[in-house]
Amino acid sequence: MRNKKKIALITGATSGIGESTSSELASQFSLILCGRNEYKLKELSENLKDKTDVITLNFDVRDQQDVKEKIDSLDNSWKNIDLLVNNAGNAHGLDLFHEGKIEDWDMMIDTNVKGLLYVSKSVLNFMIENNKGHIINIGSIAGKEVYQKGNIYCASKFAVDAISQGMRIDLNKYNIKISQVNPGLVETNFSMVRFKNDVERSKSVYSGVNPLVGEDVAKVIFYVVNCPDNVNISDITVLAKSQASSTVVNRD
Repeated sequence: MRNKKKIALITGATSGIGESTSSELASQFSLILCGRNEYKLKELSENLKDKTDVITLNFDVRDQQDVKEKIDSLDNSWKNIDLLVNNAGNAHGLDLFHEGKIEDWDMMIDTNVKGLLYVSKSVLNFMIENNKGHIINIGSIAGKEVYQKGNIYCASKFAVDAISQGMRIDLNKYNIKISQVNPGLVETNFSMVRFKNDVERSKSVYSGVNPLVGEDVAKVIFYVVNCPDNVNISDITVLAKSQASSTVVNRD
C-alpha cells in the first residue's frame, strides 16, 4: 500500500535537473517518474525505493495520445497528484536562423512547448477536481533574453513563460499554484544533446566557468514547493555567480 505522502509527477526525470529533483523531493513525496528511457527510469526507481514509494511512466511527452493514456491509467491511489514538475525539454543545434534545421526546430517546439501542454492538460484534470495543486514549469534564462543563434530555443522558452502566466491566471480560481524556475548555465547532459554528442563543443560551454549543477536547481525547486500555502514563488531566475545575463559570463 502506498504511503500517505503527497504525490509529485516529474517529467524528464532520468537525468540532469529532473533526476536531481526526484532525489530532492523523495523525502516529502511519493514519486511518479516520467521519461523516455525505460532503463534509466527503472534504475532511478531502484535508487529511490528505500526513501519513498515510486512508480514510473515510460512515454515521450511529444506523443499526446500516449501521454494521456499513461496518465489516465494511473491507479486511483496515484491520481491525486499534488505537484507537477514540467522539466522535460531540450535544445537542438545552435545555428543562425537561416541555417537552422527544420527537424531541430520541430524537436524543440514539440518537446518544450507542446509536450508541456500535453502533460499539464492530463494532470490538471485531477487537480481541478481536487481544487488544489502546484505546477512548476522549468523555463530558462533563454525565455527571458534572446541571444545570437538561440532563436527557436529561445522562442520555445519564451512560450513557456507566456504559458506559465496564462495558466496562473486561468487556474487561479481552482486554488492551483503555478510557478516557473528559470536556470542559467547548468552543467548537465543538456549540451551533449544540443551539440549531438560533440564532446569538445559541449565542454566549451562551461569552459572557465563554475556553472550550476542539477542539484542547485533542485534545491530551488524544493524551496518553491515548501513555501507556506499562501505564498507562491511565481517566477524565479537562477544563475551561477559568474553569469550576469544570457550573454555576459565571467570566464577564468
